[in-house]
Parts: sequence; structure tokens; C-alpha cells
Amino acid sequence: MTEGTRLLADAQSGGKKSRPADKNRSNRWDVDEIVDALRHSREVAQNIRQGGVARRLPSRTALAEVINGVSAALFPTHYGQPDLDPGGIDEFVRGKLKDSLGVLAEQVRLSLPLASSETRLEIESVGRVAQDITREFATQLPAIRIQLVEDLRAAYEGDPGAASMPEILLGYPGMVAIICYRLARALHLLGAPLVARLITLVAHSRTGIEIHPGAEIGTGFFIDHGTGVVIGETTIIGKRVRLSQAVTLGAMRGSAGARGMALKGIARHPILEDDVFVHAGATLLGRITIGRGSVIGGNVWLTRSVPPGSNIVQPQLRSLGSDGEQK
Repeated sequence: MTEGTRLLADAQSGGKKSRPADKNRSNRWDVDEIVDALRHSREVAQNIRQGGVARRLPSRTALAEVINGVSAALFPTHYGQPDLDPGGIDEFVRGKLKDSLGVLAEQVRLSLPLASSETRLEIESVGRVAQDITREFATQLPAIRIQLVEDLRAAYEGDPGAASMPEILLGYPGMVAIICYRLARALHLLGAPLVARLITLVAHSRTGIEIHPGAEIGTGFFIDHGTGVVIGETTIIGKRVRLSQAVTLGAMRGSAGARGMALKGIARHPILEDDVFVHAGATLLGRITIGRGSVIGGNVWLTRSVPPGSNIVQPQLRSLGSDGEQK
């Protein structure tokens, strides 16, 4: 009987049969040797820690809760409690902000050493910087809400299937991604790029939409459906721009080796001017400019700039005859 057959027979018999060697079964995997090898890789041979030092890292789970709390503060009856009494809304918002900003400050504090080239930073100075970033972020929340309401109006006016603005807030993944982006963008500009990046990854996991917080996006932005949309780090998007699902605003592959390190910090993603509409599946690559009011058709692959008012579509297939032959 093979080992596999024996294990199957033991399982079918309820595991009643055993052999003396079974008590040593945990040693079969040489776990101690594996642990030693992993420690050597982690500590010595392939140490990838910042400055070679182990440290506590920011948490995507904690940041997801921050996003939930701040979203509830921005839209209390939509993302908070739908049965809130008008007189109690301010107190609800106050509580959400106190809790969420406290967690955010800690996450920013944990992230700052990872964004520094120094191996060690003064704990007190990092804490002060994190508090300052969080305080400034909080003061920007009213202005961020104004931007988000403009995005919300754009979605309502741009989608005939939208029955109401609450429907968009509650049911449109594009709106969720834009909320996360606007919050992440503020933190990115304030000097917390890692926390900002993690927030947009939370949005990606929830919606399938990836927007780098380094991207610059004007108001009145609408992502229809949204799944598969990718917006790169140096993208610039004007006002009242609309994207459909599976749109990529990406970079051309660099020539500086497989890792393309020379492209870091270089403007390498598209510029979309005001009132551009990009249909589903379009791919726009490189530092090209899509002129104001242009329409980019579905599944278009574009690596060149186009002037304002352009209408770019795929070459049309020739009509087919009744015999299936092209005419």
C-alpha cells in the first residue's frame, strides 16, 4: 500500500488506525530548518527592511476603518446612520472625526520613517510631523466635500440610469474610488505618500479601480461602472472628464532595463484636458495630451496626442456579404 493510499484509508476509517511513527509526523516537514533558513533570508541575505531595521508598519485594515469613518463624517446619513436625527448629526460627525483622525495620525507616524532615506528618525519629531499632517488634512475636509459633491453631480448628470444622488453614493463603485482618491490625494500632497498609496489600494480592493494618489484630477470627475480603470501616478485630468470601465491611463515601457528605474519622477502618463470622454477599454499611454472636448472610442490604443474636439475610433470593419466574405 502506498503512503497516499494508506492516508486515504485512515481518513475513511475515521483515523482510528495509526502507526507508532504518527506521533512524530510534525517533524516530517523539517520545520526548524525552514524557520532557520527564512530567518537567515529575512535578517541577512535578503533583508529588505528600510535601513535594515525591523519596525512596526502601517496597516491597510486600520486605514480602511479611517476611510469608513471619514466618509461617514462627510456624508453622515449615507455612510453613517440613515436614521440620524437632524439635531444629532453634528455630534455624530464630531465623534467619527475624533476617532478616525486619531487612528490616521498613528498610521501617518508609522509611515513617515519608511518614506525617509534616513535609517533612524527622532520619534518625537516624527510624532509632531504626523500630528501636523493630520491636523491640516482635517482642515481640508470641507473643501474636499465640495469637490466630491461636484463629482457626484457629474455622475448624476452624466448617467441616465442614475435615479438619485443617494443611489450613486451607495451603489456606484466609481464614487467610492473617487472619495478614496480625493482623501488620499490630500495626504499625498501633505507629505504622507505611503498612507495615501495604501488608501487607494483599499479602494482598489473594494472597486477594482486603481488611481494613484500622485495623479492630478479636476472636479466633476465621473467613472462609469469602473472595473479595471487604472490611472497612473503622473496623469493630469481636467474638469468634467468621464471614463468608462477598463480604461488605462498608463506609461510607455521605459528603456532603462526591465525595472524602468530611470522613469521614476518623470512625467510619463497622459494629460486629459477638460470635458474629455474616454469609452470602455481604451488604452492611452505615455505623456500625450488629449485635447479639450475630445472623445476616445472603445478599445482604442493611443500613443500620440490629439487636438481639441477630436473623435478617435477604431478603424471600422468592412461590411460582410451574405456569403461571409468581406466586400
